[in-house]
Amino acid sequence: MSQQASAGDVIRALELQPHVEGGYFRRTFQADQRATLETAGGPRYLMTSIYYLLTEQSPVGQFHFNQSDILHFFHLGDPVEYSLIFADGSLQTLIMGSDILAGQQLQLHVPGGIWKASRLLDGPDGFGLISEAVSPGFDFADMQIGDRRKLIAQYPQHQAVIEQLTRADG
Repeated sequence: MSQQASAGDVIRALELQPHVEGGYFRRTFQADQRATLETAGGPRYLMTSIYYLLTEQSPVGQFHFNQSDILHFFHLGDPVEYSLIFADGSLQTLIMGSDILAGQQLQLHVPGGIWKASRLLDGPDGFGLISEAVSPGFDFADMQIGDRRKLIAQYPQHQAVIEQLTRADG
């Protein structure tokens, strides 16, 4: 990708669409050549994957909860910060990006059952591109978008980060 590529160039080249949690995405794979897995929510593909892009115009992937494990891979652009709230109330913040000498991560595993949010950090590119591999495969029925009031009530010690990474109406 050339140094001059814009977020719009990436969106067009990868045929991305707006995502309900913020940013842009496109499903790139589903293991439909394999038997499905039975889960509490019903049958799911063994694995799915997507491209996921945050931009200056849509810089936040708001807090959401997935049932499945997700492995994230950093590809291009500016670093992306992840905030994870675990069931015990602990908060972990990690940065995905290409500067591994500064502690940024190229891969990030987020277990199912974790509240997760992401935000684009400032940088010269104006976008951050990752991909995600999800197992059992992603299904919108297995995802819950965070409700700001409920998350603050459950994790009051993280009110500031929850307010930054959720919508006021949710």
